[in-house]
Parts: sequence; C-alpha cells; structure tokens
Amino acid sequence: MGVIEFVQNYSDLSTDQGYQFTFHCDKCGNGYMSSFQQNKLEMAGGFLRAAGGLLGGVLGRVGDSAFEVQRAIGGPQHDAALNAAVTEIKPLFTQCHRCGTWVCRQICWNAERSLCKQCAPIMAEELASAQATIARQQIVERAGQSDQTAGLDASIKSTAATCPHCGASEVAGKFCMECGGALNIKHTCAFCSAEIPSGAKFCPECGAKA
Repeated sequence: MGVIEFVQNYSDLSTDQGYQFTFHCDKCGNGYMSSFQQNKLEMAGGFLRAAGGLLGGVLGRVGDSAFEVQRAIGGPQHDAALNAAVTEIKPLFTQCHRCGTWVCRQICWNAERSLCKQCAPIMAEELASAQATIARQQIVERAGQSDQTAGLDASIKSTAATCPHCGASEVAGKFCMECGGALNIKHTCAFCSAEIPSGAKFCPECGAKA
C-alpha cells in the first residue's frame, strides 16, 4: 500500500472488534473521530480468546496479551481502515502552506487568507481579544485609583481565642462570659504599635485613640 497522507497527529482506537481513529488539529488540539469499521477477522480473534480461556496455561496468557490483539488488527486490513478514515476526516482539515501544519477548518483556518490563524490571524478576533485585555487592565487601574478600604476598621484589637480559666472559645472583652475570669487582653496601637494598657482610651506613646 502507498503512503497514507495526513496521519501524523492521530490516535489509534482500534481493537480486535474493529477500527477507529481520532485525528487532532495541530493548533487547537480538537479531535475528530472516524466512523467505526468492523474487523473482518473478528471471528478469528474471538476464537483465539475462547481457546485461551478453555485451555489456560501459555495459550490462555497469549490469547489475552496485547500482542495477540495487535496481531489480530494489524496488517493490510488495518492500513486499509486507516486510509478510509483519512479519506473520511481529511476534508475537515487543511494544511497551511506557510508553516506546514494541519489545522481544522472550523476553528483554526483563515479562509480569507488561505493560511492558518497562527500565520494569518483574523483581525476582528485579534481586536476583540486586545480590547478585552485592555479593559481588564483599565479595571485594575481604576480600582487602584479609588479607596477600596472606606469604612474599614483597620485598628488592631487583640482578642483571646480561649479563656485561660475555663477554656471557653471565642471570648472577648475584659472578662469571660462563661466563668467571669479576667482575660487580661493586651491592645496594640494601630499607628505606632505601642502596647496600650487595658482600659486606656488613648495610646500613651502617640496619643492615638485606642
């Protein structure tokens, strides 16, 4: 059999039951599966598996091996099936004469320029993509120009995770709500980071409100 064109980027899905192939676009990777072709030697493959299961031993192991499956589907019939699959799927692809890649007509081909989109991008698509990129950049810039922390209390106020006396969780304030024990929580100034004594309303170092 002669050379089969357009077979570089494909997956062979053939089994002893029949032949099937998936061809992939070199650019986007989209796959197009060919129609299933029945294996004319399927009866022979089935007999081999049955004999292997009955007799066991070496023949049983050989009957289930990948080698036997490959031998059942290989040869001229496999080549003929691949050639038929290429004939079926090839019209969905075209080869770019500039870079040599096979690309799908639906997504990656610029029919107006008779080149793939990698070599000759469609300007409308490029413009839409550029506009979307610039819009995202402008959103970030505008967000940076406005105050995103308005109304946010940024002062550091320490709270005890658990009461040191009874172990109650999520306690706050000066005394535990469960046992009444003193929590002795220390506060830190949000401006100068100095320690503020418990009960103080202003920082003793910078005078900021506690």
